[in-house]
Amino acid sequence: MLEFSLVQKVIIWAIPVLFAITLHEVAHGWVALRLGDRTAQMMGRLTLNPIKHVDPIGTLLVPGILLLMGGFIFGWAKPVPVSYQNLRKPKTDMAWVALAGPMANLVMATIWALVAKIGLSLVQSGVGLGEAMMFMGVAGVLINAMLMMLNLLPLPPLDGGRILVSMLPGPVGWQVSRLEPYGFFILLGLLYFGILGMILWPLISGLLSVLATIFSLPPQIFSIL
Repeated sequence: MLEFSLVQKVIIWAIPVLFAITLHEVAHGWVALRLGDRTAQMMGRLTLNPIKHVDPIGTLLVPGILLLMGGFIFGWAKPVPVSYQNLRKPKTDMAWVALAGPMANLVMATIWALVAKIGLSLVQSGVGLGEAMMFMGVAGVLINAMLMMLNLLPLPPLDGGRILVSMLPGPVGWQVSRLEPYGFFILLGLLYFGILGMILWPLISGLLSVLATIFSLPPQIFSIL
């Protein structure tokens, strides 16, 4: 792992983090719109303007502190509002709305892997811009892989939890959904005791290996940050 100054870290991570969080939320709203709910559209949340989605704590403070600590980086934006009752098939459609966010992160991770590949090629050709592209591409892959796997955990209010509730029979799904007010605290507990990393890192590493294979990237490239 290379050593970077605080300014360098911010330059490398800022754009990937903002895109990862913003497009994740827009994807939820866009799929909800296609399935009959115009709430996000009417509230001006179907926009790529990050200011509309930034949560001061989840988008700026938490990722910033974790970046300084050099540990597991994650964050969140202001959730895009979805009116369950407006969906054409509320129970089924809610699963698709929830899945849209992690799938957006998967697409972005793939695009950033391509950026990293181009940057690496430029570095090998002696082009100065290549190093910046490579570092930012790697950061983009890492943050999107982390957000994708984190959000797929079957814990309300994470997307995976909403998907699980939608798939379970009504009474059972309702019981699971009652965990939602405590989900964030459960997540913090898992993070504090190191359990979250034990669950997520094998999944994240698997995705990184797949992307490295697809784009013919050296596996160790994702260890430079």
